[in-house]
Amino acid sequence: MHEYSIVQALLEQCENYAEANAAEKITKVVTKIGRLSGVEPHLLEIAFNTFKEKTVCDGAEFIMNIQPVVIACRVCGKETTLEELHYRCPACESIDVTVTEGEEMLLMSLEME
Repeated sequence: MHEYSIVQALLEQCENYAEANAAEKITKVVTKIGRLSGVEPHLLEIAFNTFKEKTVCDGAEFIMNIQPVVIACRVCGKETTLEELHYRCPACESIDVTVTEGEEMLLMSLEME
């Protein structure tokens, strides 16, 4: 379960931001998690809630915004948000597509006191 190492890195980032902003605690952590990121949201939430204790994030709310997969067609240029993972342009049926969103995991914002 690499979610535990991801949470450790996330908590380290939070500590760094809190220190840089002279904050004593973080009350909310907002993330964006792509469907293709390889992260299991449920396991990530469990790991965050387990490891946040006795850190600057102790008691913080953890928000995960799940990012759908977005593809761009190299043939017709259409950008499409996929409901199902079929890598084919719905406009022209080309399979010459690029994933433009949905592979990342990002720390989007923090609320601090």
